[in-house]
Formats: sequence, C-alpha cells, structure tokens
Amino acid sequence: MAFGLVALVIAGVLSYAASSSPDGLDSATQRGCQTVMVNGAEQLHGNCIAQHATDHAMSSSPLADYSVSGLGNSGGIAGVLGVVVTVLVAGGLFWLLARGRRDGAGR
Repeated sequence: MAFGLVALVIAGVLSYAASSSPDGLDSATQRGCQTVMVNGAEQLHGNCIAQHATDHAMSSSPLADYSVSGLGNSGGIAGVLGVVVTVLVAGGLFWLLARGRRDGAGR
C-alpha cells in the first residue's frame, strides 16, 4: 500500500519538477545541430542524427510525450494514469497466476 502511495506521489507531484530539457538520448542525437523556430515550429539546422528522425507509430496516442493529449502541462495526470494502469495490469496477471496455482494444486 505504501509503495503505491509513493508511486502516485512521485508520478503525480514530482513529475512537474522534471526537466523539460532533452534527455541523454535526445541530446546525443542532436549534437551538431541547433534548434530554431520557423513559422512557430521547431526545426533542426546543422548536421546531426536527429534530422532524419520521424515520429513513431504511437506518437499520436493519448499519453504520448508524458502528457495527456489536449491538456497542456499534464505530466502529473499522465504519470498517475500510468501508475494506475500498471498496477491494474500487474494485479490482474498476479491474480490469474495465483488462481491457476490454486486450481492446479487442488487436483
């Protein structure tokens, strides 16, 4: 129970304190380029790996980019939803495994 509360606090509250700067992989792929704004959109100028990157298949999913689509700064909400979904999926799998062991032991 305590683990779940700590996970929810970290996901829901501390996520707002996270850096918006690119992580290690993003910054490594952007070496050699500069990010400039062109017509309200970011573009990379120079020579770097990130210039050839494309969006992945899940980039339009509801929780892409650690936020809820349609809501601006919603990283905490996305984090809480992620924790809840993970706990539900893991709990369901553990329940199925425990049920299978109980049924198998009674035979």
